Amino acid sequence: MGVHLSDPNCRMLAVILAGGKGERLEPLTRHRAKPAVPFGGSYRIIDFALSNCINSNIKQILLLTQYKSYSLSRHLSLGWTHFFCRELNEYLDVIPPQQRIDDSWYRGTADAVYQNIYSIEKQHPQYVLMLGGDHIYKMNYQYMLDFHLRNRADATISVLELPVAEAAGRFGVLQTDGTGRVLDFQEKPAHPYPVPGRPERCYASMGIYIFNASFLFEELCRDATRRGSRHDFGGDLIPRSLKTSRVFAFPFSGTNEHAYWRDVGTIDAYYAANRDLIQIKPELNIYDRNWPIYTAHPHCPPPKFVFSEDERRGVAVESLVCSGSIISGGSVFRSILGHRVRVNSWSQVEDSILFADVAIGRNARIRRAIIDKGVVIPAGTQIGYDPDEDRRRGFHITESGLVVVPAFTQLESGENREDPV
Repeated sequence: MGVHLSDPNCRMLAVILAGGKGERLEPLTRHRAKPAVPFGGSYRIIDFALSNCINSNIKQILLLTQYKSYSLSRHLSLGWTHFFCRELNEYLDVIPPQQRIDDSWYRGTADAVYQNIYSIEKQHPQYVLMLGGDHIYKMNYQYMLDFHLRNRADATISVLELPVAEAAGRFGVLQTDGTGRVLDFQEKPAHPYPVPGRPERCYASMGIYIFNASFLFEELCRDATRRGSRHDFGGDLIPRSLKTSRVFAFPFSGTNEHAYWRDVGTIDAYYAANRDLIQIKPELNIYDRNWPIYTAHPHCPPPKFVFSEDERRGVAVESLVCSGSIISGGSVFRSILGHRVRVNSWSQVEDSILFADVAIGRNARIRRAIIDKGVVIPAGTQIGYDPDEDRRRGFHITESGLVVVPAFTQLESGENREDPV
């Protein structure tokens, strides 16, 4: 079982599902696919799954898109093509819906793969690594493959150990025996199966799978003909194969740190995961040189902080400030600023995420907000202080009170001249 991903005899193909609508991330997904949503200032969500593949030495990747894929395709073209050499049979192929099977949109995760089974079979893989393109984590997939081979598994599911109360109603949960073999799969149960010997913990599915290719093709074809199937891996294909196949749960342990994994499927979850990065000792270390997170970096000058005799003081505390940004006398606290953001004099930004090319006018005050790309905030504007006023302007407000300003928002203009820097 000494197969390694660097071994030419190990034909591992990664298939990344990146076509979901991301409706719960509205309005951030109004003009882009969920995997293309910016994260941590410099990155897109898709960068984490792709970086894990590169760092795990997986360089044969098919990425399946569907909705609003232009921004995602452009990002991949700008930042990712240079990692792959066609002459060495390395590739990152972006595949929009081919409609070879029928003319419908993807009806579930399994259906998305089934509709592209021709493209997958053409690569002649021995193993297929199935990934979602919308999770934040670091993982060496070699460890999962080793586990898969040791157990002579047909399918292996990566699982995160969570408190039962935290997983209830939120995650698919696996029941396992003492060897890790999966006995049952529950879809978001109110009372999850516990880990054997630890009744307060359970195994939550991460949506990461390794399949023997022959097993996958056979099960996809079976599922496609089943009436009433939702054509989903976790809800249909895997539960139906448990009695006749060897399916195992792989306990996720992270890279060289503890097991960090976040599903950023809602605005509040997305906001919380971003804020994890600004902690003194962040749970997710993006500065780890042994496991870099790659992306497309724009050509921008370094960030600039103005300090002048007219009492302008550009300050950023507990924050991430990306290249090209200028803090021209404003104050930024516990926030993340994307590329080319401008914070003008005497303005204040607190606990917020500003996407690229956002401009904050003089004397503006922003609190607990996400401002999408290119929005110009006029001088003196307040966001995050009066929910009724924010709703009147058409902003989205979450249950926790977080304000989201969509892209292309046109606010009432006021004095918003740029500070001369």
